[in-house]
Amino acid sequence: MRYVSTRGEARSVDFEGALFSGYAPDGGLFMPKEIPTLDSTTLRTWSAFSYPELVKELSSLFISSELIPRKELNDLIDSAFRRFRHKNVVHPARLKNGLNVLELWHGVTYAFKDLSLSCTGQFLQYFLKKRKKHVTILVGTSGDTGSSAIESVRGESNMDIFVLLPKDLCSQIQELQMTTVIEENVHVFTAHGNCDEIDESIKELFADADFARQHNLMSLNSINWSRIMVQIAHYFYAYFQCTPSMDMSPLPAVEIVVPTGGGGNITAGYIAQKMGLPIQLVAVVNNNDIIHRAVQRGDFSFSGSVKPTLASAMDIQEPYNMERILWLLSDCDSSLIKTLMEQFNMSKNLTLPEELHRKLSEALSSCSASDEDIVQAMRRCWEDNRYLLCPHSAVAVHYHYKQLDCHLGNRPRCCLAPASAAKFPDAVLRAKLVPEVPPEILALKAMETRSTTLRREDDWARTLRDRIEAIAKRRHTQVEFL
Repeated sequence: MRYVSTRGEARSVDFEGALFSGYAPDGGLFMPKEIPTLDSTTLRTWSAFSYPELVKELSSLFISSELIPRKELNDLIDSAFRRFRHKNVVHPARLKNGLNVLELWHGVTYAFKDLSLSCTGQFLQYFLKKRKKHVTILVGTSGDTGSSAIESVRGESNMDIFVLLPKDLCSQIQELQMTTVIEENVHVFTAHGNCDEIDESIKELFADADFARQHNLMSLNSINWSRIMVQIAHYFYAYFQCTPSMDMSPLPAVEIVVPTGGGGNITAGYIAQKMGLPIQLVAVVNNNDIIHRAVQRGDFSFSGSVKPTLASAMDIQEPYNMERILWLLSDCDSSLIKTLMEQFNMSKNLTLPEELHRKLSEALSSCSASDEDIVQAMRRCWEDNRYLLCPHSAVAVHYHYKQLDCHLGNRPRCCLAPASAAKFPDAVLRAKLVPEVPPEILALKAMETRSTTLRREDDWARTLRDRIEAIAKRRHTQVEFL
C-alpha cells in the first residue's frame, strides 16, 4: 500500500512514511493510493468480530506485512487497548425510541481520540525502536486531542511532544488532563487565541522543510493518516451493532451520525462507505458550521471568527480533513484539489465547483446544532433514559430527536459519542442536570500543573522553534556525556 498527497506534487510513501509525516511536503495530506473494497461475504464474516479485531483487520489492509508482520501488528493493537476501562473497548448504549449511542470514550482521557492515538503511539514506538530514531511531535488541540496524544507517548525517551491548547476555550478538565502531566518529554503551551490560529503556527514550522527534517517533526493531529485509519473501525462496529439483519441482500443501510469539527472522523466514515459498508453519513456541527454550509450550499468559507460553544472541541472554522473527502469525491484529481485548497488558504473563501458540491451532498447529509439545541438534547436524553450525554454527543443526538419529532422514517441509526459527560460538568449544569465525575478526574484539581503561556502579541512559531532547538541541544549534550 502506497500513500500519495492530495495535492499530487509529493513523492509517494509507505505507511511508515505517512505515519511520521505531518502535512505532505507539497502542503497536502497523505491518502492511500487505492481504497480496498469489501464484498458482502467479507462483511458478513466481519460482523462477528469484536472492535479490536476490526481494528486489526482494517489496519492489515493499509499496513503491509513487510513493514509490520501480522502477528506483531495484532500484538501492538492489543497493547494499545490494554488501558481501556470497558472490556469491549467501545460500548453501544441502546436507549428509548431507537436511540443508539456508540460510546467511544472508555480510554484513559474519556475521549474517542484515545482509540486512534493509543494505536498510533504503538506504531510509532515499533518503528522508532527499530530505526533507533527520535521524533518531535507537534499537536494543536481544541480539547481532547492534546491529552490523548500526551497519554500515548508520555515518558518515552525517543519522542518529545509539544501541545498547544487555546486558553479558556477548553473545559477545565480537558486543560488539566494536559497541564498536570509532568514528564520530561511533554511540553504544553497555553495560547491566548483559537484553534485555527494555533494550527497556523504549527503549519509554519512544518513549512520550513529544513527545520522539519532536522528535528523529525511529525503531527498526531488527524492530519496523520494513522488516526483516520483506526477510526474507520468505528463505522464497521457501529454498522454491525445496529443493522437489522446481515442476511438480507443487498445489506440494509444504517445511518451514522457524526459530531464533526476538524473532519477526521467523518473522513474515516466516508472511507468506510467507499470500502463498501452500506452506511449513510450525517455530519452534525455546532455554530461553527463551515462543513454544514459546504454540504448544503457548496459554501466552504469562513464566517467571521470562531464562535465559542458548549461543544468546544468542535469550535473549528478550518476543517482540514475536508481536503481528503474532496480529493476522493473528485476521483483523486490532485490538480483540482491543489487549486481549490490554495485558493481557500489565501482567501478563506471558496465556492465548490458544481459537480464537486453535488457529489459531496450525495455522500453526506448535514445538520447544525445551537447551544440551546445541545442543552435540550442533554435534558431530553436524561429525562427519557437517565443517561448523561456530553455536549458533543448531544450534537448528534439532537439530530436523532429532530428526525423523530418530524416523523422522518424509522431507519436504523447510530449516534457516535466522542466523549464522556464527566469531562464537561459545566455543560451538564447548564442543562440543569447533576454531573457524575469519576475520582480520577476529580483528583486532577489537586495536582501540580505545568505549561508555558503564549500571549497574543508573541510570535508563537518563533517561541516553539526556540524551545524545540533548546531541547534538541540538551538531548544531544546528554548523549555526548553518556
